[in-house]
Amino acid sequence: MALTKEDVVSALRTCEDPEIPVNIVDLGLVYDIDVREGAPAGGGYDVSVRMTLTSPNCPMSRSISAEVQRKLLGLERVQRAKVDLVWEPVWHPSMITSEGRRQLKLP
Repeated sequence: MALTKEDVVSALRTCEDPEIPVNIVDLGLVYDIDVREGAPAGGGYDVSVRMTLTSPNCPMSRSISAEVQRKLLGLERVQRAKVDLVWEPVWHPSMITSEGRRQLKLP
């Protein structure tokens, strides 16, 4: 069975920001997901995630990145996982999904 972006999103929904009790997907921290078959074809997948944090000064940046990488490598047939932390666009609370807003009791 092929690995899909939805599979990756499901795994990332299990990663929470330690300071905000909402997963990184619903916080709007995940900007892009790329899933590619590795070489040789059929040998596994290379997954990369482009994401940000709520602040460039986040003291948990290393642990969050490491957790994301562990979750990606824990997916079946993932042979490589890359996590790119980016700061543009700058994260803003308007990026929180409706589910995240519900969990945080925001309007």
